[in-house]
Amino acid sequence: MQLRFGFIAALSALSFVGCSSLSIGNGSLDYKKTTTVEPLKYPEGSVVRPATPLYPAPIIDPLALENAPKVENQKGNRFSAPRPSSLSTAKAPQVSTETSKIARPQPLSDENLNPLLKVDGNSATIWQYTLSALSSLNYPITGQSKNQYEVTVKADGHSYIVKLMPINSSNMLMVFNVDHSVAEQQAAADLLAQIYQNWPA
Repeated sequence: MQLRFGFIAALSALSFVGCSSLSIGNGSLDYKKTTTVEPLKYPEGSVVRPATPLYPAPIIDPLALENAPKVENQKGNRFSAPRPSSLSTAKAPQVSTETSKIARPQPLSDENLNPLLKVDGNSATIWQYTLSALSSLNYPITGQSKNQYEVTVKADGHSYIVKLMPINSSNMLMVFNVDHSVAEQQAAADLLAQIYQNWPA
């Protein structure tokens, strides 16, 4: 009776623990012992379709096999995925909220009474807001500078260059003709007013 109880207790303990903790081989590494198999041979005179492998086995350099990561347990008889590397506990740098704050544009004019928009904040973010405003106006963009905050748009049948010029912590948004001369004041004021009215923030 006691022997039967002990056998049942040992069997139940083994089932709870599982075979993986005992490192019993389960055939998960049998792929390493594979060999090349000759193609099927058919009797002479039989008509068969040519057998082409759907997934041809790749030819692996032996040096790559030697340097491959080990995917087996300590005894080498079971597949065991490598443990993930520990995450770094270093804190991510805090992004300053001061640079991400964008003020509402202020319509101004320079000493020659040419209209402009003054916007305080990060130049890259202001330029994204400008492009968003132009996109909402459905003005086709015919050219864009890769190095400067400058885009060519077609508005009311005329092409203009809208340019953002960073000056210290402020940015000036101005309108030019395609020959880089200052655009006519009324046309520039109309375009800048539409950008102001469609400013995303």
